[in-house]
Amino acid sequence: MAKARSAPDMWMIIAILLILAIGLVMVYSASAVLAFHDFGDKFYYVKRQLLFAALGVGAMIVTMNADYWIWKKWAKFGLLACFGLLLLVLVPGIGVVRGGARSWLGISSFGIQPSEFMKLAMVIFLAKLLSEKQQAVTQFMKGLLPPLGILGLAFGLIMMQPDLGTGAVMIGASLLIIYTAGARLRHLGSLALVGVAGLVGLIAAAPYRLQRITAFLDPWADPLGAGYQSIQSLYAIGPGGLVGLGLGMSRQKFNYLPEPQTDFIFSILSEELGFIGGAAIILLFGILLWRGMRTAIAAPDTFGSLLAVGIIGIVAVQVFINIGVVIGMLPVTGITLPLVSYGGSSLTLLLTALGILLNISRYSR
Repeated sequence: MAKARSAPDMWMIIAILLILAIGLVMVYSASAVLAFHDFGDKFYYVKRQLLFAALGVGAMIVTMNADYWIWKKWAKFGLLACFGLLLLVLVPGIGVVRGGARSWLGISSFGIQPSEFMKLAMVIFLAKLLSEKQQAVTQFMKGLLPPLGILGLAFGLIMMQPDLGTGAVMIGASLLIIYTAGARLRHLGSLALVGVAGLVGLIAAAPYRLQRITAFLDPWADPLGAGYQSIQSLYAIGPGGLVGLGLGMSRQKFNYLPEPQTDFIFSILSEELGFIGGAAIILLFGILLWRGMRTAIAAPDTFGSLLAVGIIGIVAVQVFINIGVVIGMLPVTGITLPLVSYGGSSLTLLLTALGILLNISRYSR
């Protein structure tokens, strides 16, 4: 394969850096009150976010300049390593419980989230597998069932933590790859019915998930319990109006909206910057997704095309779920807004993945 490459997609780089910069500003604005109350340092969260952003941008530069074909070589090893981490995190005394889920490995407040690594590893592995066996993907038993079995195993381990949000993002991005590779719609439709039945079972098996569904349908039925976050999120977005209350002027961050720097940071952004600010960040994500899909279409080989679809799928699914939750169109799931919300391993891993996408853009036809 020819190795001639051009400059990476500048539209994509600009969109990524602008979203990241807005995210850093909003993490500080959303978290300053909470950080001062809990740690006596209003810069506590933003300093950590700056550290992970710097690590992530460094990783993005490395992966942007490393030929994406090397990931095909290490796809199986990476997937097995992530399976090992998912098993390790379930061991009492090793896995760290945060927010009711045993999802972390680390010491004190520093740690990594293996499920975040699994999202990227799964995308790379499926891109490799389906690019090599694309002709068989139309056959259910030979082509479709094996990748779905691997995907189901990873999802099962993530659900044992439990972490439905991360699992849903992985499933969504993976199904985009499988569909793009040529899977039959009737096969995927049948599996969707099975998936809906399984989702109903998962919701019924955990009372807190059922509470989230009922709170989504009528948050005012339990305004101080399951519906609290949704109501407070709408209380933030509503007063923002067209231009917002002004940067730093949020009222909901004063211990009304829980964890405003993570899952509900878009609420604070909309409150302070208004409809214009919210529309601007959505537009930037739109540019990123557009250039990412353009890269997938113009990739020089099937592996590159499927890998690009998977990476942009991770971003798209996560943005859709997060904003859908914040504006009350989806039940609360615990999904952060990519590149904007506070987070360590999620931010670093996403920037690493976007570096791979930028490298694919360097070989676009």
